[in-house]
Amino acid sequence: MYPFINEYSKPLRQLGCTAVRMLSVMALVLLLAIAPGVEVSHALSDAQQLVVDSWRLVNQGYLDPEQLDHVRWRRQRQKALEKTIVSSDDAYRAIEAMLAVLDDPYTRLLRPDDYAALKDSTSGNLSGVGLQLGPGENPGEVVVMSALDGSPAADVDLSSGTRILAVDHQPVEPLGLEGTAEALRGDVGTQVVLTVLGPDGLERELDLERRHVDLRPVRTRRLRNDSHTLGYIRITQFTEGVPEQVLEALQELQAKDVEGLLLDLRNNSGGLVSSGLAVADDFLSGAPIVETRDREGINDTIRANAGTVFDGPMLTLVNGGTASASEILAGALQDNGRSSLMGSRTFGKGLIQTLTNLSDGSGLAVTVAGYVTPSGRDIQGEGIEPERILDGPEPLNPGGEGDRWITEAVTWMESQLEAEQDAISEA
Repeated sequence: MYPFINEYSKPLRQLGCTAVRMLSVMALVLLLAIAPGVEVSHALSDAQQLVVDSWRLVNQGYLDPEQLDHVRWRRQRQKALEKTIVSSDDAYRAIEAMLAVLDDPYTRLLRPDDYAALKDSTSGNLSGVGLQLGPGENPGEVVVMSALDGSPAADVDLSSGTRILAVDHQPVEPLGLEGTAEALRGDVGTQVVLTVLGPDGLERELDLERRHVDLRPVRTRRLRNDSHTLGYIRITQFTEGVPEQVLEALQELQAKDVEGLLLDLRNNSGGLVSSGLAVADDFLSGAPIVETRDREGINDTIRANAGTVFDGPMLTLVNGGTASASEILAGALQDNGRSSLMGSRTFGKGLIQTLTNLSDGSGLAVTVAGYVTPSGRDIQGEGIEPERILDGPEPLNPGGEGDRWITEAVTWMESQLEAEQDAISEA
């Protein structure tokens, strides 16, 4: 039920990303900086100061300065402060109106409840209906990125790409992305009615009960038959604890002498960049993982450390719900020839946001950089095409019993292992 979790530049600086590190440091000091040519009155109320602080964060960090010029960004600040701003709610409405002119769904205000929910979800805590949402192709549209495993949304087969039309009969267009997420929240045990339009063009109404969702972002098991034993790791979201959980899973699987690994990133809509990069580091030795580009046009390549945790054969499953941090990982594995991709085209979200605490407990996400795969592919709006496209319909319960895509992936991996064994025998 939470909105799409954006990728933040702060975790990137921990891995030595120069350009994004500068942006992150800048984001931390923005509240003390004065934009050139802007006079700030000491008589501003706390609510008005929220508006000014938000304006500055965007003015000094936004990825596309030409867009700021196009919307007359300095004028937007003045228009916002001309409104009656007495309370925090007044400030929120003024900020949201100011940001709307940018036409960037990822640069957005998160009110205190939304901000707290986002932080909870990245730490692995979640309650609600288990939907991760993102912007649709057209302005005002809200679509399902993925339904979390074991959630109420997964129980009713809400697939990636499904449009949310209304929540409790309230249309989502005036609500926007954050408003839709907020409308989906509520106490455990309460009901919410979703009106949705599926990829098949059929509209339906769903009555869901909110409940606590056990994220379990990393799930692992062995896939065995008479000839081969493969490891399977499914990552549903990049939360804080994922790198450690993946490391433990890899060590456990290798202790059981698996011959190869099937990595499942289906319906992983992203999360923390640092977690995705740390997982990539487990498979790539010294290779480029991702390239970032900031508002100055500076390109900075993030590389894996020397050495790997697992260097055996692997295959990666992706689909339309694979986005952001999981696309960084998939693109790095594909471009470096480390793993083939199998499934369907990924979502296509290639932007990075800083997330800054505002003084009243709200937060501001600002698009500050874009990323491309190691070979230079810009996946924003395009996604990543797997080498091997699997036929639909997609399995309704990825990783569960009867998952046809896993069966096809295992068959392909076994054929590759047998081909390698035959080649060794002939040699």
